[in-house]
Amino acid sequence: MTTTARKAPPLGDLLRDYRARAGFSQLDLALAADTSARHLSFVETGRAKPSPALLARLGEAMDLPLRERNALLLAAGFAPRFPERALDSGDLGVVRNALDHLLKAHEPYPALVMNAHWDLYMANAPAGALMASLGLDAAQGEGPPNLMRLLLHPDGLRQSMVDWEDAARVLMRRARNEELHRPSEARRRLLDEVSAYPGVPQDLGDPLPGEDPMPVLGVTFERNGIRSSWFTMVTTFGTPQDVTLQELTIESFFPADAATEAAVRAAAG
Repeated sequence: MTTTARKAPPLGDLLRDYRARAGFSQLDLALAADTSARHLSFVETGRAKPSPALLARLGEAMDLPLRERNALLLAAGFAPRFPERALDSGDLGVVRNALDHLLKAHEPYPALVMNAHWDLYMANAPAGALMASLGLDAAQGEGPPNLMRLLLHPDGLRQSMVDWEDAARVLMRRARNEELHRPSEARRRLLDEVSAYPGVPQDLGDPLPGEDPMPVLGVTFERNGIRSSWFTMVTTFGTPQDVTLQELTIESFFPADAATEAAVRAAAG
């Protein structure tokens, strides 16, 4: 079986696409990147070849992710600037230690480390215990478990989530917004897959708020008569210089009510 490599888009097409998504006119982007609108126009039409320095300024002005800055360089015939290392590589040992520290420090509350496609890379002990209490095994299957699948698949967390439909709608809207602003073929395939699951909401409008909505969106689990409510905070690296690190997020869970807080404290001893 043969496969055909996907042809990289010409630099001009790629640059115009990024510029449109960032909401820049040619003149605005040229001013922000310290170049002329005429030269930028020539770059977009293929009449001029940009330097790596100009591409770096354009990427900075548009606040492009590192992966997309590499794509601009590759489309122009240059080597990518930012590496993409595996999280378990020796070069990232100090980063893994920092992530281990954050996960451990967040106990007795759950915390997870995910990539841009919702693949679970790391989890602390309370996160594993929460998944086990909900009938999930975080280590099951091939490759890292995927949080979108776990939350939306009929055999996943659906039957343990109170108001699952509202939570699923918010989750899908978040993922589609990420895809809109940071397109990714892998994320698009995942969204197509989970959208086809039975019952996954297709209308992604805002769910009606309750009479006394919380200041943050929470999620409530209930299984075997045990109920717990949580909200989350997302942490990212502030100054990543590696594609893998920029795409990692730490999702930290916090009790959303006094009963959950008391149950967590009691279980922790």
